[in-house]
Amino acid sequence: MFTKLETFPAALLELVAEANTAAQAIPPLFPLSASVAVNPFLGQSDEPLAVAAARLARVAGTRIMPERAHWAAKAEDGTLTDADILAALDALPGPFDRPTLAEVKAALDTPAPGPRALPTVADLAAAQSGIDWPALIDERIGAWAASHFDQGQALWQPRRTGGAFSAWRDHATRDLTPEIHGLTGFCSFVDGTNRSHWRAIGRACEALGVSSRGAGSAFHRWLTSLGGWAQYARYLLWQAELDGTSDTTLTELLAIRLAFDEALFALYRDEIAEDWQAVVEQHEAPVSPTRDHVIDAVLQEASERAEQRRLAALFDADAPEADTDARPKVQAAFCIDVRSEVLRRALETQDPGIETIGFAGFFGLASAHRAAGSDVVETRGPALLSPSVTSQAAEPEAQDLDRRYAARARRAWGRFKLAAVSSFAFVEATGPVYAGKLLRDALAVGHRHHADPAPMLDPAIGLDEQVDMAEAILAAMSLTGPFARVVMIAGHGASVTNNPHESALHCGACGGHAGDVNARLLAGLLNDPEVRKGLGARGTEIPQDTVFLAALHDTTTDRVTLFEQDLPTKDRARDVAQLRGWLEAAGGLARAERAKRLPRAGREADVMRRARDWSELRPEWGLANCRAFIAAPRHRSQGKALSGQSFLHSYDWHGDEGFGVLEQIMTAPVVVASWISLQYYGSTVAPEVFGGGNKLLHNVAGGIGVLEGNGGAIRAGLPWQKVHDGDRLQHDPLRLSVIIEAPREAMNDILKRNPQVAALFDNRWLHLVAMDETGRLAWRYTGDLTWAPFEGGVADEAAMAAE
Repeated sequence: MFTKLETFPAALLELVAEANTAAQAIPPLFPLSASVAVNPFLGQSDEPLAVAAARLARVAGTRIMPERAHWAAKAEDGTLTDADILAALDALPGPFDRPTLAEVKAALDTPAPGPRALPTVADLAAAQSGIDWPALIDERIGAWAASHFDQGQALWQPRRTGGAFSAWRDHATRDLTPEIHGLTGFCSFVDGTNRSHWRAIGRACEALGVSSRGAGSAFHRWLTSLGGWAQYARYLLWQAELDGTSDTTLTELLAIRLAFDEALFALYRDEIAEDWQAVVEQHEAPVSPTRDHVIDAVLQEASERAEQRRLAALFDADAPEADTDARPKVQAAFCIDVRSEVLRRALETQDPGIETIGFAGFFGLASAHRAAGSDVVETRGPALLSPSVTSQAAEPEAQDLDRRYAARARRAWGRFKLAAVSSFAFVEATGPVYAGKLLRDALAVGHRHHADPAPMLDPAIGLDEQVDMAEAILAAMSLTGPFARVVMIAGHGASVTNNPHESALHCGACGGHAGDVNARLLAGLLNDPEVRKGLGARGTEIPQDTVFLAALHDTTTDRVTLFEQDLPTKDRARDVAQLRGWLEAAGGLARAERAKRLPRAGREADVMRRARDWSELRPEWGLANCRAFIAAPRHRSQGKALSGQSFLHSYDWHGDEGFGVLEQIMTAPVVVASWISLQYYGSTVAPEVFGGGNKLLHNVAGGIGVLEGNGGAIRAGLPWQKVHDGDRLQHDPLRLSVIIEAPREAMNDILKRNPQVAALFDNRWLHLVAMDETGRLAWRYTGDLTWAPFEGGVADEAAMAAE
């Protein structure tokens, strides 16, 4: 066979480059089966907030900062002070004309102008004709895309050969809906487009007068009009990039969207040509923030500095010194997820001999995992990484076959119920039989979870490699001794019912899955006698009486499941029983604390019920109100009321030779935490663009995402009920403050080697604060590898003078 190579003219190559750049400006949307939090401003991280606000106002018509009434309330109650605003004015990134303090304070009483996106051709045609062309385009692309991208929800699958653009052309040449609404000859028009989506883009740009000067901005505008479909296509590109390949689905969707506007322009040219030319010229102009954008960016920065002042006051209080020689009674390693902070704090109150540890929830083992009785490979690791190991939950062949047969029977029964021929007859004949099930679901009873067998690492992984992994993980956890008799390794998941966004409540570091597999893999690795022997030869002695016990923290109920069946010895019943008692008591304290924030949860039993109630819109708040990431020894934050709002990563830089662990923290967990923080931020301040909409109206489309209603584009981000309780916001939109106890020079070296991470701090998508040797906030990163003394806290003056 021969490969057919295409040659493009220079003008088209320039448009191709602009289209690929615009594609990078779109955030990915992971499917519901394994959704993870995504930074919706991923494509704008190389520019400051004010510029990103101007850009997204132009292409999406949205604000990306809170309404000014939000900040005015903080100023009124004293949370936000003049000193915070002055500091924010002084630190504002970007070459902007700084407003005055008086100007910023006056703006608190004046709502900012509402943003308006530059119109597309469809918008202009709608204004002229009275026909809602944008809605029609949204609906027709959505009807095709829900079928084309379907992941098994539909009973019939369309032909998908040739890519998205080719499949759409086959569909659109037979879809008469646009013609019925007035777009005469659209089927023939589509049939006349070039089969190459790049050439189709080139032809559309020529017809619309879009040159490479304004194409980047215009393409970004068209892609945002596709909503979640564009973001899902960006996910396909993201996965391809992780695998070292590429994917053109997103730019093919751009070609589809351009085809509609090209056809509408031909139909309405005489009425809209002049207005469209003005729009093209605006796309060619550079993005420039308005005075209001700059003022809002100052208020956002000031609000975050106010929160940092509060944290500084918390850490100014003397912290207990760590007893590094005494052997703990129990060591419990939890995911750094903010929800574990409440349970960790409650567990530590049960006995002074309990030590808790924070570490990324995949526990250093990013695994491509196969569950028992399944051939589906699940990525149990961060979205930023490709799996480093493979694993499988193995069981005897007979049991494996039983699982497979049961799963097939459930799928067949489900398909029968939903099939076009049988669905109505099924409801008519068997509907009353389901009364009992509906009653059980309404009363939230009868739900049980059956654990898989213990997962096993790929046997092809040699002993030396296993010892390498174990040594690196223990060092990264700052867990090198002394070891307790029981070291619990707790992943986390969430028990919810009838919730399409269930995976978003699981562990983001585990690819939107529960963390039990990763916890059990690590416990099994560290319990292996040969691995321990290898660790001992390298200087890490694990006592013979130490066992590693895997666990799963249910964040909805704050119950902890112990996988004691995985233990290599059965003589730990007393230790396990004591730990279980401590965990039950700690869970009660955690539920009592969380119940204060949950609607209709006046007592502990109400928190438990929410996990099983199929009608509950807010089973838990997830990571709402996350605002800080702290990497330091646990005793720095122990006993401090962090209120389930901080990611707590255990880290002691004194034992980190070469600062390899610090680099891992700053380039992986910190970035994942920033994605989580900014997803909550975006879903709060720009819910129409970056939010998941109203849960009451959700319908699952293709197993990928949710529609708000029964058509159009899928919604990305968090549902409104995850950030709002019906009366007020439950997430304060603050960008994450990263607090690390480590030398500033070491952090600077890491930022030099990782410019993408440095851009997050330089442009204030994240804040970086250095903690000193006394546990106080001492230095603030100001950008471009420079630092300034942290104002507002009690800094170590001697350390400052020395440096």
